[in-house]
Amino acid sequence: MNKSPSLAANFVNKLNTFYFSIMEELIAKILEAVEVGKVDQKSPFPPQMRGMEGAFELTTRAIEAGVPPQAILDRSLIPAMEIVGRKFSENKIFVPQMLMSAKAMGAAMVQLKPFFASGAVKTKGTFIIGTVKGDLHDIGKNLVSMMVEGGGWTIVDLGVDVPAERFIEALTQHPGAVVGLSALLTTTMVSMGEIVSRIREYSSDTRILIGGAPVNADFCRRIGADHYSPDPQGAVNYLNRLIA
Repeated sequence: MNKSPSLAANFVNKLNTFYFSIMEELIAKILEAVEVGKVDQKSPFPPQMRGMEGAFELTTRAIEAGVPPQAILDRSLIPAMEIVGRKFSENKIFVPQMLMSAKAMGAAMVQLKPFFASGAVKTKGTFIIGTVKGDLHDIGKNLVSMMVEGGGWTIVDLGVDVPAERFIEALTQHPGAVVGLSALLTTTMVSMGEIVSRIREYSSDTRILIGGAPVNADFCRRIGADHYSPDPQGAVNYLNRLIA
């Protein structure tokens, strides 16, 4: 009896290989687009990719081609933002490039949001973040939010000038969430300490991460927060250690 694969089986195997290669190519292209900050086809940045598809179009094509949304998150977005965060920490790129990468990641996430809502894509956890009461600065907070979201977490962004009550209200709606406090002004460091204290009174085991220009690891210890990060990637690394 001839045990060699039939022509039909060979055809199916070749077809599967073809589709697999297309999926792998799309995953790689999405990762590249996010890393270099190519948002969509109309975006002029980066110059060497002018007119080419960006994260938005590539993610759309990937979903249409049957690439699992979880694979797009785990194999494209998260690795890309890890690369971006590492480069930023090493001063190989700066805030403008990081913002463009975050925008590209956001463009891809637009396509994935329905799958988060349906439960088809699982996130690592929930991260509540806000700039503390008395401080209206949001660039640092926004960078951390974008990096953490790109790292596979659900973000609850409370905005700026956030009092303790709003952080606690968010915790009641998202039990088990990690809290991030941001500040740029030295005058609002007192507010940060008060918010940590209030959160501890409400939930002593809630993990609290702080960051911002005027704070440091010593201040973090003094106010009873769990971790200080000097940059967005440090925040992502800390959160990932919590679930390791």
